[in-house]
Amino acid sequence: MEFNIITLFPEIIDFYCSSSIVGRARKNNITSVNAINPREFTNDRHRTVDDTPYGGGAGMVLMCDPLFKAIESIEKKQNSELIILTPGGETFNQNMAQEFSSKEQINFICGHYEGFDQRIIDGLQPREVSIGDFVLTGGELGALCIIDAVTRLLPGSLGADESTIEESFSEDLLEYPHYTRPAEYRGMHIPEVLLSGHHANIAKWRKKQSVLATIKKRPDLFEKFRQKQLTKEEKEILKEVEEIIGEE
Repeated sequence: MEFNIITLFPEIIDFYCSSSIVGRARKNNITSVNAINPREFTNDRHRTVDDTPYGGGAGMVLMCDPLFKAIESIEKKQNSELIILTPGGETFNQNMAQEFSSKEQINFICGHYEGFDQRIIDGLQPREVSIGDFVLTGGELGALCIIDAVTRLLPGSLGADESTIEESFSEDLLEYPHYTRPAEYRGMHIPEVLLSGHHANIAKWRKKQSVLATIKKRPDLFEKFRQKQLTKEEKEILKEVEEIIGEE
């Protein structure tokens, strides 16, 4: 997987992508990450990439030419995606991460200042993506969130590939709670079922806890789960959980 990020602040990208799971995947050649500064594609001595908006208004707007040339400098792969981080884009989620993980190449355009010249979007036709309903200084953090989420899904990126199977959102459910040693801490005990060694019971308890957590914390996500084709065991778990909720 190749990630190319058009950014005015390549040091932000390089720093994060040299650490933790993303850094290890990069080191092991599972991914490559290239930060491309559009200032390298300017012709004036000030390396100007922005200008005041036509019609007046506050802030500076990123210009077409440096951004177009930066994107055109990338050797495009056949199975690639061009993403621009914008507030009005599709909200990024785990399903989108799964979709992107099948690509050979993802190219990002990160904005800064007041925004982009609209012709960057009109001319390059990128996919507009948002990471949520809040405002950031630039698109770099959004790009890094997507890179992180996609990288973890690539074979070999995690210590055990099965780690991604039961993560939050993988089945429209939040993840079950985790515990480790000691078995008792300050009067708080881990659930007995986790000490039983009975794998089927443990699996059922975990699924039940996932459903319970999703109902309480993310009812919108739970509705998506309930509309799915549920197994017999899932229906039984759902009935038990709804009884627990009714008693609370």
